[in-house]
Amino acid sequence: MNSEELIRLTYANHKMILNDFDFVLFGGSGDLAMRKLLPALFSCSVAGSFPDTARIICIGRNDWEQEDFHREIDKKAKIHLKKNIPDTASWQTFLNRIVYVRLDADDLGSYPALVAAVRDDAAITRVYYLATPPGLFSKICGNLAASNLVHKNSRVVLEKPLGRDLASAKQINAEVGCVFSESQIFRIDHYLGKETVQNLLALRFGNVLFEPLWRREWISDVQITIAEDLGVGTRMDYYDTSGALRDMLQNHLLQLLCIVAMEPPTSIAPDAVRDAKLQVLHSLRRFTPTTLAQDVVRGQYRAGYIEGVAVPGYRDEADADPHSRTESFVALKTEIDSWRWAGVPFYLRTGKRMPDRLAEIVVRFKPIPHSIFAQDSNSFQPNVLVIRLQPDEGLTLHLMAKTPGDSMRLKPVELEMDFLETFRAPRMEAYERLLLDVLRGQLTLFMRGDELEAAWEWIEPVLNYWEQNETEPLPYTAGTWGPPAASALIGRNSLQWREEVLPQS
Repeated sequence: MNSEELIRLTYANHKMILNDFDFVLFGGSGDLAMRKLLPALFSCSVAGSFPDTARIICIGRNDWEQEDFHREIDKKAKIHLKKNIPDTASWQTFLNRIVYVRLDADDLGSYPALVAAVRDDAAITRVYYLATPPGLFSKICGNLAASNLVHKNSRVVLEKPLGRDLASAKQINAEVGCVFSESQIFRIDHYLGKETVQNLLALRFGNVLFEPLWRREWISDVQITIAEDLGVGTRMDYYDTSGALRDMLQNHLLQLLCIVAMEPPTSIAPDAVRDAKLQVLHSLRRFTPTTLAQDVVRGQYRAGYIEGVAVPGYRDEADADPHSRTESFVALKTEIDSWRWAGVPFYLRTGKRMPDRLAEIVVRFKPIPHSIFAQDSNSFQPNVLVIRLQPDEGLTLHLMAKTPGDSMRLKPVELEMDFLETFRAPRMEAYERLLLDVLRGQLTLFMRGDELEAAWEWIEPVLNYWEQNETEPLPYTAGTWGPPAASALIGRNSLQWREEVLPQS
């Protein structure tokens, strides 16, 4: 199956009617554009989702001619397309949509080049995708307004990081909000575009089975993990000023927590879902000096082995500060002060140079109160629902079942649903789905401004505590699951991270 057949099969069950548009991509020659955005736009284009006249305008500082930029896309973007290289005709059709505009985003005097490139028609949707450092967001939006480039059908997409703390997040919201209304602002978090995240909504609110059990009376604890086996790589300039807390926990992990824990929204409408998520953020228990010391673990990887290959420690990576205190791992415990969740611990964990690349949500139910079998109830594993987001997407339900034979002996079994195997159809990539939602003006899977500020407000005490106490991150060996303190964190509640639970024979 070639790439075009695969893409058309992926989109076969999706009816999409898009208005004509100009998609303006700031940072159009950058890494994100080449790895994710342009391949996603190609997939949407090949699937027939785009009007024939729709255009993609890539903004960059290099003094390139159109042909130079097309060669750059050939070299850097094509290798990230689904499966096989596209045929010449479809690829050329896609390239014909792309216009390169040399522009300095800081310099208002260079914006006439963009004015000349976009179509002067307010009926055409105009998307400004800011794949740039957040320090440029306000400047770009101000320059767009000063150049009369914003109209009622304009939208702006903001890539993370959306600030470094609460004050900078508020500043971004205020300054971008001076140019675009809240209904025009799309704060993107690609984890919300994953098929499994949306299937979590379907699992909870499209079935009667789980929702009555989705509460403190039946659930023991919830674990959310996003682990990477890669190190910092070439991102040291960004990562060493960010760290795992800002890079992953403040956005991806908190968004997943909100979807797991939110009350049933009245509908799938954007503000109904985002109101429900905001309620969770407001209900998260606030940190105290005691819990900051006890319930947050900060780590940094040292040299070790990943799949048998030696890898350097964080401070030995290229361009690293040999005295850096930036965390590459963070684990924390929190609770949600609500009737549904009171007393249920939520454990969030993310790290680099872990044994595996995975993202999963683990919902562990309470143990049975009494065994009627000739087995002690302590030998029974609690029921566990595992929702996998990567590397594969699916659901696994862990149950107890009778072993074959004459004796009444129970052992753990798994009921597993692999989404790809179950539906036997390719899935859209997260960025494909989210870009289509931007073009449709559908905001459900994007953060609202008050959500962003509430997330920063909750997490900022951790950052302040680390800074004020000048704490060193705990070392952990690359290829392990983080510092031993992370196991101790969850062990205080007589619990274990999922990979530490040994199967019962």
